[in-house]
Amino acid sequence: MISQPDNDNNLDKPMVFIIVGKGYEAKDSEGVDLHILLSAPDDDTAVREALNALSEEGFLEADLDQIGVLTEEPVEEPHASAYQGALEGEVSIIRFA
Repeated sequence: MISQPDNDNNLDKPMVFIIVGKGYEAKDSEGVDLHILLSAPDDDTAVREALNALSEEGFLEADLDQIGVLTEEPVEEPHASAYQGALEGEVSIIRFA
């Protein structure tokens, strides 16, 4: 008999999600490529919190293309500091111009 379920919800550290997409600050703009890093209990919550943060930053619309969980701490900037921010409860938005 299995005493502990084997799934991703029993991690010993917080789940840090990365969401890749494009945000639009104006109706007919080309959009800005984005990476969003945040800690959340599940992917639905992560998407909801990411959309709320984008709205607070002035984005009118967003196309979120991919979502995943980071399995290792990034070592290169800007993702390294965004990861630390996510561990502290922030939603970090990285813009690519």
